[in-house]
Amino acid sequence: MNIFFCPQILLSQGWSENQLLEIDDQGRISSICEGRSDEAEQQIHGAVMPGMPNLHSHAFQRAMAGLTETRSGKEDSFWSWRKRMYQFLEVLTPEDVQVIASQLYLEMLKAGFTSVGEFHYLHHAVDGQKYDNPAEMSERILAASDATGIGLTHLPVLYRYGDFGAKEPSLQQCRFLHQPEDFLRLLERLLPFFEQHTVRRLGMAPHSLRAVSPELLDEVLPTFHQFCPEGPLHLHTAEQTAEVEDCLEWCGKRPVQWLFENHEPDARWCLIHATHLDERERELLAGSEAVAGLCPTTEANLGDGLFPMQEFLSEGGSFGIGSDSHISVSVSEELRWLEYQQRLLQRQRNLLCGDSGMSTGRYLFEKALAGGSQALGLGTGQLKEGSRADWLVLDYEHPLLEGRKGDALLDGWIFSGNAPLVRDVFVGGKQVIHGGRHLEEETIKNTYRKTLKRILS
Repeated sequence: MNIFFCPQILLSQGWSENQLLEIDDQGRISSICEGRSDEAEQQIHGAVMPGMPNLHSHAFQRAMAGLTETRSGKEDSFWSWRKRMYQFLEVLTPEDVQVIASQLYLEMLKAGFTSVGEFHYLHHAVDGQKYDNPAEMSERILAASDATGIGLTHLPVLYRYGDFGAKEPSLQQCRFLHQPEDFLRLLERLLPFFEQHTVRRLGMAPHSLRAVSPELLDEVLPTFHQFCPEGPLHLHTAEQTAEVEDCLEWCGKRPVQWLFENHEPDARWCLIHATHLDERERELLAGSEAVAGLCPTTEANLGDGLFPMQEFLSEGGSFGIGSDSHISVSVSEELRWLEYQQRLLQRQRNLLCGDSGMSTGRYLFEKALAGGSQALGLGTGQLKEGSRADWLVLDYEHPLLEGRKGDALLDGWIFSGNAPLVRDVFVGGKQVIHGGRHLEEETIKNTYRKTLKRILS
């Protein structure tokens, strides 16, 4: 048991002062009560609030951030970016992936992300040959999460086809592909790594309706449900207008429309991007228990389009945030751009909070906490008895936060720029960031530098 004194803390019922948090041996909050600093084993210096889940990550893409900002032809789009991403994959080894993921997860923790959903589709060797250990690449992701201390929901990706209608994949996609029986063997091999683990969860991710067929989903999902009865299900959908058009040509339905007519997305489902929805699809998603996984900085970088955020929220929709391609790794920037997109469209301010009575920063923060926590299935997102003890500490002595309390702290962090305002971070009650630094930071960073120098030479 550990007891922490928090001078200012955002609890599930709102802001409070002078609270004692007792953490049990499983890394969960066993009690919260008012108290004094001399009653605690450790005093927190700053404002405590729940750590943010990062619900969508392709870890290896952090190493190519900023390398695709030169025009490649008459038109540059997601599809031309994807070609360059495939080229980057041609040199990555399992060791490289572990090094890159370790550096990324360290950066996430420093930014205030305490857990991550790793949408993991890089399974095989460069030529598509299977490793002797079919879970080789997944185990590298697990090793990176262990090295940094971040919470992990691992989402092995089911990827079989190149496009709608079960079209054959390209040679560049060979590192992603599984037959259904091989994919299920991968899941089964991974199960022991997640048993009785307090900061890990195993799920799965059908990559997209382009990459899996209806028959493949029907074959794999029942066994997945047996393996992981509470495991999250994540799916890329409707990120590009071309995807919507191709889906219409294939089956006469839009992607989200098809999904709701053929499956029943519930609280375990997270629809990543879902950018291009018609009104009926938006209503279906908002009215379901599924979460929209939004990645504003990546979607902006790729020129994807804008999610219909204001209407979606007014209809009761749930969302979380992810850094996806990791062009940026910032809680504040992802949340800020959700609001700024709408301000630019509507030419008004403070739009997304509606009539909630909260400040815009507080509203976005708490909505993203709730949706992200649900999407990762890790029991985080609120500081209350029984929740996992994941929290961040804002440095309220920083000039940007001087004199602020409560919601004004959140607004200052989210809207006042990108200064490093996160002082300390705890995952499962264990401190992983101390005064803005990770204990293994120099080792992880130096290894990353050597790896990138070789990859990019």
